[in-house]
Amino acid sequence: MSTGTERPEDSAVLVIDHDGAVLACTDGAVELTGRPAAELQGRTVEELLAVPGAWTELRNHTPAHRPRSMRTALQCADGRRWVQLDLLPVEGLPAARFLLRLVPAAVADRRDENDALLRALFSQTGVGLAVHDSELRLIRGNALPSDPRPSADPAGRRLDEVLVPEDAVSLEAQLRHVVTTGEPLIDFVTTARLAEDPDRERTVSLSALRMAGRDGVVRGVAVTFTDVTEQERARRRSSLVGTAASALGRSLEVGRNTQVLADLLVPAFADLACVDITEAVLVGEEPGEFVTGAPLRRISAVVKGGGWPDELYPLGSVIRVKAYESDRLRGGSAVIVPDIDELRPRIAKDPERRRLVLAPGAVSYMVVPLQARGHVLGAVSLWRYPDQPPFDARDAAVGEDICSRAALAIDNARRYTRERRTAESLQRSLLPRPVLKVTAAETAGIYVPGRSLAGTGSSWFDVITLSSTRVAFVVGNVRGHGLNAAAVMGSLRTAVRTLADLDPPPDELLTHLDDLVVRLADDEQQSSDFDGTVRGATCLYAVYDPVTARASMASAGHAAPVLARASGEEVARVELPPGPALGLEGAPFEPLDVELGPRDLLAFTAGSLSHAPGSGAGHVLEYLRSRRGTAAGGTAAVSGIGREMLAPFLAQPPDDDAALLLARVSASPEGSVAAWELPADVRIVSDARTLVTERLVEWGLDDLVFTTELIVSELLANAIRYAGGPVRVRLIRDQRLVCEVSDPSETQPHLRRARPTDEGGRGLFLIAQLTHRWGSRYTASGKTIWTEQLLPD
Repeated sequence: MSTGTERPEDSAVLVIDHDGAVLACTDGAVELTGRPAAELQGRTVEELLAVPGAWTELRNHTPAHRPRSMRTALQCADGRRWVQLDLLPVEGLPAARFLLRLVPAAVADRRDENDALLRALFSQTGVGLAVHDSELRLIRGNALPSDPRPSADPAGRRLDEVLVPEDAVSLEAQLRHVVTTGEPLIDFVTTARLAEDPDRERTVSLSALRMAGRDGVVRGVAVTFTDVTEQERARRRSSLVGTAASALGRSLEVGRNTQVLADLLVPAFADLACVDITEAVLVGEEPGEFVTGAPLRRISAVVKGGGWPDELYPLGSVIRVKAYESDRLRGGSAVIVPDIDELRPRIAKDPERRRLVLAPGAVSYMVVPLQARGHVLGAVSLWRYPDQPPFDARDAAVGEDICSRAALAIDNARRYTRERRTAESLQRSLLPRPVLKVTAAETAGIYVPGRSLAGTGSSWFDVITLSSTRVAFVVGNVRGHGLNAAAVMGSLRTAVRTLADLDPPPDELLTHLDDLVVRLADDEQQSSDFDGTVRGATCLYAVYDPVTARASMASAGHAAPVLARASGEEVARVELPPGPALGLEGAPFEPLDVELGPRDLLAFTAGSLSHAPGSGAGHVLEYLRSRRGTAAGGTAAVSGIGREMLAPFLAQPPDDDAALLLARVSASPEGSVAAWELPADVRIVSDARTLVTERLVEWGLDDLVFTTELIVSELLANAIRYAGGPVRVRLIRDQRLVCEVSDPSETQPHLRRARPTDEGGRGLFLIAQLTHRWGSRYTASGKTIWTEQLLPD
């Protein structure tokens, strides 16, 4: 082996006769001795050496046909030089008897070191060494201690004869690149399974250098390699744990986390994996104490390259573990069965345990408990086929680490599931009946929870029946989500209902609601659990009067409704100014009056259906425009229209929740309303009674004549006495009989209990006793006192 620094002239050869005289020499001898060739010829070796007797010793002790070497000093023209003499007897030449090679001592030492290095490399077993020619045929090599000794000499064999084909192809491509380009290959890690033992995992780290002669001709490639199978396994284990740390917990669904866990373990860690979870965890309940026979449901199962074996419990099955398994799960440590064959005889007569453990073709088994906060959530079962090493203690440590992370993610998902269900239940309990049919409108409301807790509890709607057959439609959004948002939504809904009972116009109602939100936000900010869900809420409030067929509405930062005319002439959003959100700017809210026709359809949206025009809001408009006239004026139920409208939207449930309120309006039937305007004169009270009586008899409500006359007389007398005129009387025959008396005064009446000695003050008390409901509301010109009486059966 040459270091690349030796020169041909560093060594010399002398041809010597029987007497030791030099017959001929090479150019190297001239260079080495510093004497010309003519001067060297004829001289004896004894004369050329500086040590007396060296030549005699070398010649007399040289075995026949074998060289002998010694170190001595050479007498050169410029002084002495230590050289190594190699003497080789020659047979068959008449004059020559010996060939004497002279090598400078430094060069000889270097050659000896090189030879020693080669012997050491090819004889040691710590680092593999292989020398390939330019065609990548193996010339020489050694083997690591773990390698099976080949039955034949590997010299001349190609890589695909030594390694399994797929590994040979990959490695040959790398070595071919080294031979072609001369670029060294450093620490290339690859699988190198031997063809004689293909099932045994083997990973090597190799480096390769191109070999070239002095003439530049490529001689081959030298490869050094070390077995890093165990290090690679350790790296994969560490990488698997790191991947688990980042992958688990991203979802807040128990089933999704278990599937991520199973996919993570197969095939990187095992060949089969399944995850069994307790029934309590699946429904979001606290797991409690794990007892023998507690049900586990198999919710995830993965197999490398095939279907789940029929011999094992299938996906979705319920498993009830026995005492031994229950104890080991409560223990919290992984249980390893390195050789399943040793277990087979012990459970041969137990079909339940066989279906739990004996996977066909598997040779090793491990089960790892899923525990969080001291509770058993379930278990992970793992199997390996023969091409992988059996599970060991290091695998158990990795499995426990991964499963502990998975258990925390599953428990977090369980707690989230419970909170989400609670929030959704609270949200739905606070919403009105999904379908409501009154004279004013047929309504249908649909609430769609978001895919996660972060998208539940913010959207809401309501339908409020008001006095005089009117109805109010309400939709809104709260900024936060979850239980807090659902609670805030409940507070706002209650506030709207309370304010609606006073019957203010929509813009005034929103003004009062805005003031309430400001006060709630101030209280919330002082609370330790402040999360800012009140301020910034949105609300749209609309009141529809079937007698006038007009809707009055105002918005606090909420999207306007979509109006679809029954005639099909128009499908568009109402041009309603959105106004500021509640609790923010405090600007006045602008009302808008819209004239509606019978069977016109209003679509109020909230949440995901209000924003993102290309998604939710777009579905509503697209649906109504595609069914122009038929959706609004048709005979289909409003609830069915809502479900059909949202079908494309719900194909991929939104991240944020959504609410849809549909209202198909109606007008009061012809002849169901009677109204009179009267002067402020007490003498007209009797005329009013006569008019009311005639109309009730015409409607067939003779049973209500007496009570209605009393109500009208009392209300008219009070209006004329305290408010002046003109006064208006209106009767509405609906599901109840409505009687209204309006006057120009804004003073509200108050019910009080009169003392026995009082001459008056019993009118409103009498009205409260005679009616089903009564109340008072402000109007643009004063106030209206109204009563409702139940109709006879």
